Amino acid sequence: MHDTDGTHTRRFGLPTATALVMGNIIGGGIFLLPASVAPFGTVSLLAFGVLTVGAIALALVFGRLAQRHPRTGGPYVYAREAFGDFAGFLSAWSFWTMTWVSNAALAVAGVGYLHVMTGKGSMAGDLAMALAMLWLPTLANLAGTRWVGAVQMVSTVMKFVPLLFVAVVGLFFFDPDKLGSFTTSDGNWTGGLTASAAILLYSYVGVESAAMSAGEVRDPERNVGRASVLGTVGAALVYLLGTVSVFGTVEHDKLVESTAPFSDAVDVMFGGHWGGTLIAVCAVISIVGALNGWTLMSAQAPYAAAKDGLFPAAFGKKKRGVPTFGVLAATVLASLLTVVNYTSGVGGVFEILVLITTFSATVPYLLAAAAQVYFLLTGQRDKVRTGRFVRDMALALGAFAFSFWLVAGAGYAAVYQGVLFLFAGILVYVWLTARRTTAQAGAQDGAGTQAAAPERAGTAERAEQAEAVRP
Repeated sequence: MHDTDGTHTRRFGLPTATALVMGNIIGGGIFLLPASVAPFGTVSLLAFGVLTVGAIALALVFGRLAQRHPRTGGPYVYAREAFGDFAGFLSAWSFWTMTWVSNAALAVAGVGYLHVMTGKGSMAGDLAMALAMLWLPTLANLAGTRWVGAVQMVSTVMKFVPLLFVAVVGLFFFDPDKLGSFTTSDGNWTGGLTASAAILLYSYVGVESAAMSAGEVRDPERNVGRASVLGTVGAALVYLLGTVSVFGTVEHDKLVESTAPFSDAVDVMFGGHWGGTLIAVCAVISIVGALNGWTLMSAQAPYAAAKDGLFPAAFGKKKRGVPTFGVLAATVLASLLTVVNYTSGVGGVFEILVLITTFSATVPYLLAAAAQVYFLLTGQRDKVRTGRFVRDMALALGAFAFSFWLVAGAGYAAVYQGVLFLFAGILVYVWLTARRTTAQAGAQDGAGTQAAAPERAGTAERAEQAEAVRP
């Protein structure tokens, strides 16, 4: 593999690609999930199962699409191939805005976990820690794909093993009497399923990570689909086992009010009060690993779009396998948003931007799933695998339903704010399209002028020859 700067880079193998998916899915939210869904009863475990099936369907669809379009950009590439430049741009724009805003939110959440170990600090100290959490993964990305892969592998193992250990060991302390009721007091299990699913929906954002970096994955036609499914299943295993263990070790009434459910579970299992520090360390590692992967993701869709003239050209250049300008641009924007969060004192601004990301994350999913349905219905056999129509259509429709459920679960405020920000991107698309059209027209005019010049020269030469022979 060679980059645009002529340097040789190393592609991700299947283990690293799987770690990228799993690391991006598992952020810091897992450490609060059991307490978040506890008020709805153990029906939330059923919601986990339903969502896992939807996420795996989406992962399989990404694998199918990557077999025919193994390019960096993933959902952007599929949307553009099926529906044209405008749909491709909307996918890239939505994904890009989601990544850098969510990176800022991850950094702020990481500071909260650091407080467990260091105690509450000053605003300047908190801001410095948040910026460090943003820029350290950025430096790893700028060092090249080898360092991105190494950091991702190490951080994924360091957070996966402790979480899985707590989840498995917790089963030995499992007490069914602590589970609480299956549903809430009103007895409506479907309402509890939907409500808990709305909270859990975004636990699987990141399933697209291998497809988004397909150009950096070795043998992407095979490994993108495998990594997507393996990473999703691995994350689901940690989610489900961890939640079951916490449900069965912490008293339900206490769990509903808990701000650190995994810490409470560790304290129950082993005694003492050191669980909080242990879980805080795991959470910080988890967030840093997620930031490492999402920093790379933030540059991939703009990179692919820039290659097609749908993003500024600076986003389309790589060094050591990484779109360096895209990485820097996303980190600078996330840093500015983090500074605003700590210094402006304007309440609600940060929350509004986070709401935008919850909707923006779903747009590329919907367009990618719709692209697969389109390829199947139009019989484009060069873009889908033949002989598997029924199964592939079922997967595509399941992935679309899962993505649509994500939109519904985002809530009215998220959809409203997200649509406004999505439509604001139309002006960017118009500007870029106008520039590209003008450049193409200028190139055609230049080619026409160059072609006309020899013709004019030939005409003049023939005229001179005719004049010379005239008596």
